[in-house]
Amino acid sequence: MRDRTDGNEWLEGELERRGVSRRDFLGFCGTMAAALALPPTFGARIAEAVATSAKPTLVWLEFQDCAGNTESFLRASRPTVADIILDTLSLDYHETIMAAAGHQAEKSLAEAIERDHGAYIAVVEGSIPTGAGGAYCTIGGRSALDIAREVCEGAAATVAIGTCASFGGLPAAAPNPTGALSVADAVPGLQNLINMPACPANGENLAALIVHYVTFGRVPELDSLHRPLFAYGKLIHDGCEKRSHYDAGQYTEEWGDAGHRRGYCLYKMGCKGPVTYQNCPNVGWNGGTNWPVGCGHPCLGCAEPSFWDRMTPFYRHLPEIPGLGPHASLDQIGLGVTVGVSTAFAAHSAAHVVRKAYDRKKHADDSGEEGES
Repeated sequence: MRDRTDGNEWLEGELERRGVSRRDFLGFCGTMAAALALPPTFGARIAEAVATSAKPTLVWLEFQDCAGNTESFLRASRPTVADIILDTLSLDYHETIMAAAGHQAEKSLAEAIERDHGAYIAVVEGSIPTGAGGAYCTIGGRSALDIAREVCEGAAATVAIGTCASFGGLPAAAPNPTGALSVADAVPGLQNLINMPACPANGENLAALIVHYVTFGRVPELDSLHRPLFAYGKLIHDGCEKRSHYDAGQYTEEWGDAGHRRGYCLYKMGCKGPVTYQNCPNVGWNGGTNWPVGCGHPCLGCAEPSFWDRMTPFYRHLPEIPGLGPHASLDQIGLGVTVGVSTAFAAHSAAHVVRKAYDRKKHADDSGEEGES
């Protein structure tokens, strides 16, 4: 942990050195507050926390991955501010971007997790292969599983960044020859595990997560899959700019047809937005310039568990909808709801008729008994 007792002075020096105006920095803090679904007034609190709070050490592990999540974070829309955040967090180990290599790099990792045991943040990128005794991924003669256990079990919080680390991702797709596992499955029972799936995860969301931890000293509210609700609390379908076309039954039927050129819904082209939780429509990519659906390509559902197996073929209707059977598609939802409502009404009506008939019979029997008496 690094303490900044002269936080404001340090921050002003860093901003000036990197050519970032205080206005831009406060704008970044406001953006982070919005990303975390906090009121605008929290922007000032975030700015103060970044300037004055004790900063945790960050240890970034890469296993069975493509480094896409590292690239995503480094290419966030505000790279100079992201650099400040990284400096603030004391990034002590990251194979891709650190200067050290070999034994020197491994020494840095060992010193960081020993010095800040129980206080550092572990970020894991990539799935963890367990086949062949862990031989599919080794670093410094140690298996990925061995390293993950040591580092993650001693961390204050563990962030599984990307779908591979969160759910196994592409390496875990059938037949999963390397025995790839998610962090949660490879190292069960971790405290403060945060899954941030997507292929790759959005760098803006990771920045917001780090800012939340620095500001409040705890992880944000999570869903049942350990995903932060600020980023994964709503379906892409609910925030999609093409939702009105979906509701109106206006679909792209073929690539390049009139509907496609008019920006119609891409559901029939295989869009998985109706079953995928992420904030892509709100945050966007490439500095918020655009996102896949916005530029005419369907969502692939990359942020969901087993997306490679469940969401393929990518350019066909959804193969399944949770809760409606393994082969139900959205075309069946309306019919299913209609049938369900109709059945409920029919059952209610039948019960009402039976009840009235029973009441009439009972009334007649009671009247007969009174006449006899």
